[in-house]
Amino acid sequence: MPVRTVNEVSKLTGVSIRTLQYYDSIGLLKPSGHTESGYRLYDDTSLERLQQILLFKELEFPLKEIKKIIDAPDFDKNKALDQQIELLTMKKEHLENLIHFAREIKMSGEKKMDFTVFDTKKMDEYSKRAKEQWGQTPEYKEYEEKAKIWTDEDQKDMMNDFMNIFAEFGQMKEMAPHCEEVQLQVKKLQEYITEHFYDCSKEILSCLGKMYSGGGEFTENIDKAGGIGTAEFTDKAIEVYCK
Repeated sequence: MPVRTVNEVSKLTGVSIRTLQYYDSIGLLKPSGHTESGYRLYDDTSLERLQQILLFKELEFPLKEIKKIIDAPDFDKNKALDQQIELLTMKKEHLENLIHFAREIKMSGEKKMDFTVFDTKKMDEYSKRAKEQWGQTPEYKEYEEKAKIWTDEDQKDMMNDFMNIFAEFGQMKEMAPHCEEVQLQVKKLQEYITEHFYDCSKEILSCLGKMYSGGGEFTENIDKAGGIGTAEFTDKAIEVYCK
């Protein structure tokens, strides 16, 4: 996986070096490594996370909220992208209307006492609803309460333990998803999520399984922990468990 220096990332993304350093200092975007001289290095996974951060900024989320959302174990990247596409489309239409309005004034030379073109209520309402979806679910609130007392070391240890569960799933890939040992492993996963993050009902667990096998960062990390195919195997085992 290619890595880029902080200077290269700044030029590529338009995000200043100072901002990248700040993101590192608050734990929002940690570099994937450092050079021997101590300069930050970023791989593709880091850049993908940076994209998520910048997209959430378009929804005007505070950085503190962005960190909590994308660090949550049930973060749904596809849902976030759908919201961003919708909001950016609204912004595009808004700008096109403003341009058309300005051209009309210039071409006609007439005064136009029409201010409806400046109305952003639709965008504001959509942005508000999106924020509520991420921040107002009982599961998110429970996760947020638990996260308040975590240190960086606590979070690191928990995520290591979490990924070890998937490493154990990887060792079971040759078994049938419905086999007792595999089903006990699914129960272990459910109980771990409930204990450390939020109450993980079977309905939520089923959704998580689809996210695990749905591609992107979740699938990559799980397959990295347990080997190629672990995410898909885990999803099948969860599906059996939830039925």
